[in-house]
Amino acid sequence: MSHLQYYSYAGVGVENRKTFHYSQAVRIGDRIECAGQGGWDPATGVFEKEINAQIDLAFANVERNLRDAGGKGWGQVFRVNSYHVPINNEALDAMVRNFKKYMPDHQPIWTCVGVTRLGEDDMRVEIEVVAHDPEGATAAGWR
Repeated sequence: MSHLQYYSYAGVGVENRKTFHYSQAVRIGDRIECAGQGGWDPATGVFEKEINAQIDLAFANVERNLRDAGGKGWGQVFRVNSYHVPINNEALDAMVRNFKKYMPDHQPIWTCVGVTRLGEDDMRVEIEVVAHDPEGATAAGWR
């Protein structure tokens, strides 16, 4: 799939590419699809322990990931999938609070799922998104 453009932001993104052999984002024309982002410190990979702080940091990591792939951030997101351990009202309230903060002018489609475990022991949330970025596609050389 050499015609696709893959991205891994500095810090955790690059480390995860080396350790786990995956990228943080891929551009497919005017779409940016992001691998699930957790509530980790982007430089060290250390997870926040408190669920609200972890969800806040996961949202910030999505923003970082989108911008690293040439996008403009959450304002271009139209699809969100979130995975939670556990799924409860506190986690849902934190998600909605961040939706309102990062996307005050639109409401994306959202699938929210409770799971028994995520990719790392301290991970309590994972957020994956798809964004529409027509201007970035032109700048990146897509027709």
